Amino acid sequence: MTSLGTEKPPGANECDKRISHRARAKDYVELHDQVQSSMNLLDSLESFLSSFQRDLSSVSGQISELQERSKEIDRRLKSRRRIEKPLSKLVSELTIPPALILTILDTEVGESWIPVIDDFERRLDALEVRARVKAARDLGDISEGLRIVAATKLRAFFLALLRPIKDSVTTNVQVLQSSVYMKYRPLFSFLQRKAASVAKEIQDSYIAATRTYYETAFRRYIRSLGWLRSKVTEKFETLVVLSVQQGGSRLDHERLAYAKMDGSSVILAYMADDKAHKEPLEAILRSLFLVLMDNATAEYSFITTFFSSQVAPASDQDSVLSAPLLSPDCGVVDDRKSIAGSEARTEVASPGPSAGRNGLGRLTDIDKGVRNDLGNLWKKVFDPVLEYTKAFLVSVVEPPPPAIPLLTMVRLTEAVLAEVQKRQCLPLETFFFTMRLQLWPVFQKVMTEHCDSLKKVAEKPSGYFAKTNPTTDAMVSNICHSYTVMFQSFVLLTSEAEETMIFSNLFRLQQELDKLILRHTEFIADPTVRATKRSAIYEILLQGLIKGSHLTRHPKVQMELDYWAEKERSARQIILSAGRHSKVRQ
Repeated sequence: MTSLGTEKPPGANECDKRISHRARAKDYVELHDQVQSSMNLLDSLESFLSSFQRDLSSVSGQISELQERSKEIDRRLKSRRRIEKPLSKLVSELTIPPALILTILDTEVGESWIPVIDDFERRLDALEVRARVKAARDLGDISEGLRIVAATKLRAFFLALLRPIKDSVTTNVQVLQSSVYMKYRPLFSFLQRKAASVAKEIQDSYIAATRTYYETAFRRYIRSLGWLRSKVTEKFETLVVLSVQQGGSRLDHERLAYAKMDGSSVILAYMADDKAHKEPLEAILRSLFLVLMDNATAEYSFITTFFSSQVAPASDQDSVLSAPLLSPDCGVVDDRKSIAGSEARTEVASPGPSAGRNGLGRLTDIDKGVRNDLGNLWKKVFDPVLEYTKAFLVSVVEPPPPAIPLLTMVRLTEAVLAEVQKRQCLPLETFFFTMRLQLWPVFQKVMTEHCDSLKKVAEKPSGYFAKTNPTTDAMVSNICHSYTVMFQSFVLLTSEAEETMIFSNLFRLQQELDKLILRHTEFIADPTVRATKRSAIYEILLQGLIKGSHLTRHPKVQMELDYWAEKERSARQIILSAGRHSKVRQ
């Protein structure tokens, strides 16, 4: 078979293998070399890795060290950040900026000083608080020197503000107070806290200057009113004396209006120079009271605001001075002609918000002792003025005026007292309360004399040689007319339906008038004629009371009408009864 014939001998395969190995020996050598090179490379790599591991361990230690250092730096940074603001504030407080120093040393006092002094005071307070800090002690001499310089300049500045008040009584003090003094009040507050002796000197100088100002102005004004007072010829007369005078009395609504604060302007001082000019007593007293009230309450508001260390800042206090004011003297200074503009009203604008409804409620927040001290300052200013006013009031009521003008003055005093209470000027409230107490006894005395005069005429003569008190129809008619005018005037001047002082006196007068009418007619023998005469007199009273028809709804007027109407009906019944008897006899 072919397969059998082609088989190689056994030694042929081995030979082929040897030939194949020889042919590949070069490859084996190269492979060996490559393996050897790889082994060398691995050994080198092993050595490198070992070195790298050592280096990596060293770097890892350095990284850990850096991390620890980083954490420590973060902790220190946080600690410094916590003290950064307090330290910055401390450094800021314990330094005095050059601009502040230059302002105090090289500039004149003005509006620019207000924020500077406020900043300076805060720094002074900080230095006092940090007295244990060396930096604060180092600045002590410098800050004290600046304080002395500031106090010296402020002293000269505030004393210079007093010159207009000292030089002329025509200066409008209220405008000066609101537009100048209140603007610079923070500077004065600085002196109160940091230079008390200087503040006291300025305060005393102000009190002395304004005392002289108001004393001069009001003395001249009251002297002018005194000239007008000397022209008043009206004096108190009893109803009996008035009954024999021509003209009689009449209901004068214009004069009754002087009992109110609202209405006509106050009297100007120059009017006294006109010899023909006259004013009623109640108008003269009203002018004095209104001028005193406006100036005194304004001054009290200023003193309690400016000189107190317990009130709000100036921006909240200017509204205290915002009320209309009556200047005691705005004219040319002349010893003979003074207070030329005594009715001038000055509107004082408030540059800041008001802390109360009328700017006065805050006065009650001041400590009682401080408020008393401020009240004493006000008294030092106005004591001479109050004495002049008291003396003038005495000249008005001695000798006493007629009853109606006197009651008008009483009501005026009460109206002014109520307004002063609203303005919370406690010392002036006490003064006007005293004035009111002085007027009421005079009024009571006048009414008693009216009653006694009627009683004396109505008394029946006793004894053989007793002298009779003759009365006439005209006299009784005039007395009735004067009585109705007085009654209506008293009702118009009385706001309360029940007021004992007024209506008890009117009741006494009513009873004495009734007795006088009976006394006047009792000598008429004929009962009919006597009743007719009484009826006619009662009719005069009723007509006089009804003339004020708008008053008939007043309870007291209605009672008065009922009283005299009942008297008139009784007299008419007697007349009618006599007429019926006459017809029966016929």
